Amino acid sequence: MKVLVVDDELPARVRLKTLLAEIPDCEVVGEAGNGREALQLWESKQPDVLLLDIRMPVMDGLETARHLAGLENPPAVVFTTAYDEFAVEAFKTRAIAYLLKPVRQAQLAAALDNAGRLNRVQISQLSDQVVQTARHHICARLRDKLQVVPVDTIQCFIADQKYVTVCHSQGELLIDEALKDLETEFSERFIRVHRNALVALTFVRSLEKSEDGRFLIHLQNHAEPVEVSRRMVAEVRARLRNAR
Repeated sequence: MKVLVVDDELPARVRLKTLLAEIPDCEVVGEAGNGREALQLWESKQPDVLLLDIRMPVMDGLETARHLAGLENPPAVVFTTAYDEFAVEAFKTRAIAYLLKPVRQAQLAAALDNAGRLNRVQISQLSDQVVQTARHHICARLRDKLQVVPVDTIQCFIADQKYVTVCHSQGELLIDEALKDLETEFSERFIRVHRNALVALTFVRSLEKSEDGRFLIHLQNHAEPVEVSRRMVAEVRARLRNAR
């Protein structure tokens, strides 16, 4: 069993690796200090199980698990957590393996045996039980690689049939998510300007009317303007004024 240890505290990672060394048929294939590092390591190490802390900088454990659940063959996950007993009960009801810190060896061995492969429904339910917050990253497969894009670098989301194009400072990628769900999750950062488009408020340069009568939003570091639906122009203008 290949295990990836993910915790922002070095002593916690050292303790987990020490405990794992005493468990037969377990191999630590890597360690990471946050979820973003873990996703990058997942691609090269292909672990069977992640020992995943919940509260971490850059990308926390819940967001990491949400990204992992979207993979075709996600690894099993064992959460390591310092949450109180009430929160731990929420984990129990969703049949997701967890360990309460400080981790004990017998508990770790049992959790590895019971670790389940997460799906999107489980992660959504788990997030509802703890704190539902917007992701700080968007994650997608690009050919044979896993690409992680910080949300604060995304200029717009453009829907086209069943996929959404994520336009960001380093290029574009496709994700299989509903634009409506993205609008709800990122309502503080993005505004709907068309039935098929969300734009990031921080990247808006101007809203102009073209010679052919269309309303267009021009974005920083994005060559193509984004069309604004006529019925949304007033709302978009008001939101842009309030954002200044």
